[in-house]
Amino acid sequence: MEFRHLRYFLAVAEELHFARAAERLHIEQSPLSRAIRELEEELGAQLFVRTSRSTRLTLAGKLLMENAPRVLLALDQARESVKAAANGFHGRLRVALSDGISPSRLPALLARCREEDPEIEIRLFEVPLAQQLSGLRDDLYDAGFSMADEVGDGIIIEPAWEDELMVAMPARHELLAHRRVPLDEGKRMGVPS
Repeated sequence: MEFRHLRYFLAVAEELHFARAAERLHIEQSPLSRAIRELEEELGAQLFVRTSRSTRLTLAGKLLMENAPRVLLALDQARESVKAAANGFHGRLRVALSDGISPSRLPALLARCREEDPEIEIRLFEVPLAQQLSGLRDDLYDAGFSMADEVGDGIIIEPAWEDELMVAMPARHELLAHRRVPLDEGKRMGVPS
């Protein structure tokens, strides 16, 4: 199995349309179809049900779609690690970010990491929480930042920092008469607590 087969497969699986997938990959449709047939032959399983009107994943295709992104991510990480080593870095820190984590505090944290060990390559990945958690369990990431307080077994969570909660309101709102918005007043006005 070649990695291009996986990339081509994912494009078709996400688009569920061979012509759009070929366009997205910047290739002709016939080499794409040929690569998918080669992949299906190698795996001994049909990955797509194709009709003149639609393309959909088979059960085998759905299973491959669950696993292919991890394989490609691992390959990308290996490629980046080799490049980093060629550029003088001798280690890596893979950090996953999810849940809209504000990057406001990350630059200072990363700068401190760089000061403590300048030969470490630091890579950031913005991913959904579920992907972050599975990536931590599968050793695709070394650490992660999220707002979640429930992460399941096998992962330890520690608060990294606390951000002050702010309220935003129109410039002429009557609650601006208060330096701090009293909770009972906010509830009366319909501001959630």
